[in-house]
Amino acid sequence: MNRPSLLIIFLTVFIDLIGFGIVLPLLSIYAELFGGSYLLVGVIAASYSMMQFVFAPAWGRLSDKIGRRPVILISLAGASGSYALFAIASRFPGETGLLVLLLSRIFAGICGANLSVASAYIADITPPEQRSKRMGLIGMAFGLGFICGPIIGAVTSAKWGLEAPGWAAAAVCGLNFILAIFILKESRKPGSHHAPHMPKWKQISKTLKHPKIGFLIGIFFLATFCFTCFEVTFPMRMKSGLQFSASTVGYLFAYCGVIAAVIQGGLIGRLVKKYGEEKLIVISLFILSGGLVMLPYQTSLGWVMVGLGVFAVGSGLNRPPTFGLISQNASDDEQGATMGVAQSAGSLARMIGPIVASVLYGINHTLPYLVCGGTAFLTAILAWFLLCRGKGGPTRTLEPMTADEAEAVAHSPILEDDDPD
Repeated sequence: MNRPSLLIIFLTVFIDLIGFGIVLPLLSIYAELFGGSYLLVGVIAASYSMMQFVFAPAWGRLSDKIGRRPVILISLAGASGSYALFAIASRFPGETGLLVLLLSRIFAGICGANLSVASAYIADITPPEQRSKRMGLIGMAFGLGFICGPIIGAVTSAKWGLEAPGWAAAAVCGLNFILAIFILKESRKPGSHHAPHMPKWKQISKTLKHPKIGFLIGIFFLATFCFTCFEVTFPMRMKSGLQFSASTVGYLFAYCGVIAAVIQGGLIGRLVKKYGEEKLIVISLFILSGGLVMLPYQTSLGWVMVGLGVFAVGSGLNRPPTFGLISQNASDDEQGATMGVAQSAGSLARMIGPIVASVLYGINHTLPYLVCGGTAFLTAILAWFLLCRGKGGPTRTLEPMTADEAEAVAHSPILEDDDPD
């Protein structure tokens, strides 16, 4: 395994989430500064996920065709430019500033191929039995970036003004781009077969129709949906219910990120080895459900931290085995396209989740947590029957072939067909 390249992949996802964490807390400040409505700011926030939903499958598919390295380099360069635009937006008053801000988030979303192509890169350089463990590196980078982004944004804006966070993110992306030029190696093996070109929606349909991959992407969509509902409503719940300050809520988010990073960076490999991906996915959903149901009923900081800890464990356990199984079930020439479809599903959840959560929260403050907790619980039960007890069980339970069986397969006529399907 090429460790310098793996470091670049880690930094790519980490920096992407740093930028995301820098931007989100500043949007409400921009709303007041530019005189925009919070609805418009919500549209600006959603524009990033909307563009990722549209473009992630295309970037993944392109990486299958031309390689991961050039697509990641394009993504890093685009991210640096988008954060520079974000910094420049603060120079313009009123609607002009909001328009530049919107353009920066659209541009960032279009170029945001990081997560899907990074996942495909790891799948390329990692044996199937270790992919869930390595996918944990992406989750760890995700969690650490989520922690560091708001801190960097708060410190730089307080010291150097509203332009500073954007320029800081642009500089870090630019530095990673330069490192990637010299260090990042292409992960697609020479002579790799390329899947025949097909339209984007046909590719999405083909991926989702795969019995196991389609279900796993559905699990990722629902888990992301639950997380975004929590992400949107938790600060409001803590402020109105327990009168926690914004800084306290920020520290609680960081606490969640640390737990998730520890699990995904250090424990996930051993847990996958002990339980297998299928059972670990089911366990993560049950834990996630318990944490969500606990949270709205806590009345002290200590018990809130207990509920958050349970939630963070469930959330942290879910992504690596889910993406590990998706990768194991995808063909080698469609890793990028498949990961792009999965990431697109996550982006769709991040678009829908905040809207649904806000509506439910307006009806009753506990409703988003109960609905999402129930959703995670039912998904866990379904996953148990379809992944652990159904025909789509663990992918590594097959016994190795005997020498006679291997020779028979080697001489099978089907191997002479380029497209047996």
